Amino acid sequence: MEEAQRELFQRHRLRLVKELQVEPLWALMLERELFTRDMIEDLQSAGTRRDQARQLITDLQTRGKQALPIFISCLEDTDQWPLAALLREGNTTQQLETVDIEPVEMNRSEGASGTQEKLPIKPVDSGSPTSKKEEQKEQGTSSLGVVEGAVGPPRARGGRNPALVGQVYPLTSDPCGYCLIINNVDFSAASGLSVRTGSNIDCEKMQKRFQALHFAVEVEWNLTAKAMGTTLQHLAQRDHSALDCCVVVILSHGRQASHIQFPGAICGTDGGSISVEKIVNFFSGSRCPSLGGKPKLFFIQACGGDQKDHGFQVCFNTIEDNFFIEADATPFQTNFDQPDAVANLPTPSDILVSYSTFPGFVSWRDKKIGSWYIETLDRVLGEWADTEDLLSILLMVSNAVSSKGTFKQIPGCFNFLRKRFFFKTK
Repeated sequence: MEEAQRELFQRHRLRLVKELQVEPLWALMLERELFTRDMIEDLQSAGTRRDQARQLITDLQTRGKQALPIFISCLEDTDQWPLAALLREGNTTQQLETVDIEPVEMNRSEGASGTQEKLPIKPVDSGSPTSKKEEQKEQGTSSLGVVEGAVGPPRARGGRNPALVGQVYPLTSDPCGYCLIINNVDFSAASGLSVRTGSNIDCEKMQKRFQALHFAVEVEWNLTAKAMGTTLQHLAQRDHSALDCCVVVILSHGRQASHIQFPGAICGTDGGSISVEKIVNFFSGSRCPSLGGKPKLFFIQACGGDQKDHGFQVCFNTIEDNFFIEADATPFQTNFDQPDAVANLPTPSDILVSYSTFPGFVSWRDKKIGSWYIETLDRVLGEWADTEDLLSILLMVSNAVSSKGTFKQIPGCFNFLRKRFFFKTK
């Protein structure tokens, strides 16, 4: 598919995901060789109607330059005229070749022997009553003529792109999984660490956000380093067999630490610390088999060190803009907890660790509105979780946070997910 056509799909992605009726399209797309039977079955297994529509829009962009006109013809033949018109009017890259396309029987396709057999169409989970209302909106009409001319793409040509087709984590359980939030605010005098004023605002935002995203949220307050390890171990040892995901959010002071896989360490209220490596490895496939093959997401609001980044551009923020911000940093230390038997751990898979800041640098927190990272993450999730995958959301967060303040900060992540991850919003 040409770049302009991909941009067309991306430009109208939100509306397509919201309105596209996928079930009537399966037989037509198979008949016109837009997808193979295996590809159709992968798309059908993506989840709800929205999940299927989202994956379909992604996969269409891998199917060659004739995919767009063929898809438009399928939309027209299933009376989805407004969406067909939207894509047709935006397609300026070429004159659509058209032909009279013979009507097809909706649940039939030609088998290898030349005989006709039924295409198995899996039931579609149409989601909540609200989703059903949206899907039952009246379709408009169009004076566009019937497409003539035309041709289908060559059959399969080496098969599908395994990086895109069918590669979405399913979230079908409700709740999707556990979400543990550790919120360390008050630190002992002996620790030498300050009170993290504003962290309770972060905690409340994350609690409400992940409840809205269908997680069973639990909050633990003011844990020592040892208590953090025990709490996380207990979470990893639970039976997650009936769940699809697990989320850990940590709000605390942090420090730079030597590492092999994941940088940084999280401070307990006693001043001790536990390495991010050790935290993540509690949830490895060998230690937490009921989460094997399922996404495990970690969001860490803590400093990665004590370096302050002044940036490289002129900033226009006033002193007052930064009066209430603090850093969640402690000096570099080497007496941190080492992960157990690091050399023998399996390669991490289905894991994503999102850091509030670049390793070695401070992470800023506003006493009045909470940390830059959590405030932005919550806002972006609220605006885009319905349509965008997690990595796209984290890029938006990084871009937004990087433009804040006189001092600079940029979040980043270590991504070992195998598939695209979309939160459950309905």
